[in-house]
Amino acid sequence: MALLTLGINHRTAPVELRERVAFAAERMGEAFSELRIASGATEATILSTCNRTEIYLAGDDDCAAVVLRWLAGFHDMDAAELEQALYIYRDSEAVRHIMRVACGLDSMVLGEPQILGQLKDAYALAREHGASGMFLSRLFEQSFSVAKRVRTETAIGENPVSVAYAAVSMAHKIFANMGRNRALLIGAGRTIELVARHLADAGVRDFLVANRTLERAQALAQPHGGRGILLSEIPQVLSDVDIVISSTASQLPILGKGAVERSLKGRKHRPYFMVDIAVPRDIEPEVGTLDDVYLYTVDDLRHVIEENVRSREGAAREAENLISAGADEFLSQLRALDAVATLKQFRQRAEVLRDVETEKALRNLRNGGDPETAMRALARGLTNKLLHEPSVQVRKASAEGRVEVTNWLRELHQLEVHDEPLSPTPEDL
Repeated sequence: MALLTLGINHRTAPVELRERVAFAAERMGEAFSELRIASGATEATILSTCNRTEIYLAGDDDCAAVVLRWLAGFHDMDAAELEQALYIYRDSEAVRHIMRVACGLDSMVLGEPQILGQLKDAYALAREHGASGMFLSRLFEQSFSVAKRVRTETAIGENPVSVAYAAVSMAHKIFANMGRNRALLIGAGRTIELVARHLADAGVRDFLVANRTLERAQALAQPHGGRGILLSEIPQVLSDVDIVISSTASQLPILGKGAVERSLKGRKHRPYFMVDIAVPRDIEPEVGTLDDVYLYTVDDLRHVIEENVRSREGAAREAENLISAGADEFLSQLRALDAVATLKQFRQRAEVLRDVETEKALRNLRNGGDPETAMRALARGLTNKLLHEPSVQVRKASAEGRVEVTNWLRELHQLEVHDEPLSPTPEDL
């Protein structure tokens, strides 16, 4: 069984191309049907995310060129344009690539866990449409197992590598038990949405989201148990919060030194942890000079992120070793399955020859033949039938210089090596 993987990702194609090759959910059934017909593959799975589109195929032939043309046609694209961004992996390389994808080692953010869930969804969808069979099922299950080992046995996912996650992680340096602290998030974009999620995961149950639009602030805060307020309400709530994280598109500061000074008077030296992720900055730099205020900017977070990326790179090297071991194990299992299939076919052929010779002997006996003669004829006929084709192939291989075939025959049957060739029997000639 041949395995083929081809696709594009964030390294080989810009977002403008990736979005054109993405598969809409409502067209997946159509895609599976067309793909298997066009490629002749017996099994197929399609992974389509914002950062990659990949096709995994199992079949008897290498059909990369055919699949490229099909993929371009399905998305009304020029095949030549798509080919420039396409990568192709075959067999053992394809196995290792899928495992690297599952472990997050091929992701834009090294070690990110979301891709594993997306790969599981792609596999489930292929099974739902009857496109994934025994081969890909074994491959994906092994990949998921390797990804679990990488998560549990390495530090690939322990340290933050996003701005939002880094901001929340830094808060732990100030507050040991964040469940006791109240947070104020300023803005309502994607970064603040991620901050809200990470704060909730860290145990913060009481936080406010301030935004120019109250409806948007409430929509972001409520799923995590928070409350939305307007930007104009910040001075009234500032003295009651401990964590302030801001990320807006404002061209002017939203939080000034004076407002923070006033709020500090009633806090009795309880510290503020503030992170200004915005560019231009939302919090006046002078706020950082006040006592009991720990103010960080996006540049401070970048240093944390870079350190954590470096730590993940060390974990990634450990993960690569686990992937190599997992891929070798899978390939070994495949070879064992192939041997089982070959042996089964070999036994079936031998049984057919046995039945034919046995029937001949029984027919001889029913016709009054001598039992001893019939038994000797059975043994001789069965021996000749079983050894004829292997003998022909061994002689052919030897004549072609493929001595390994003869060596394998000796090893299989534990034959002694003779310096002088034995005299051939009539059946050998």
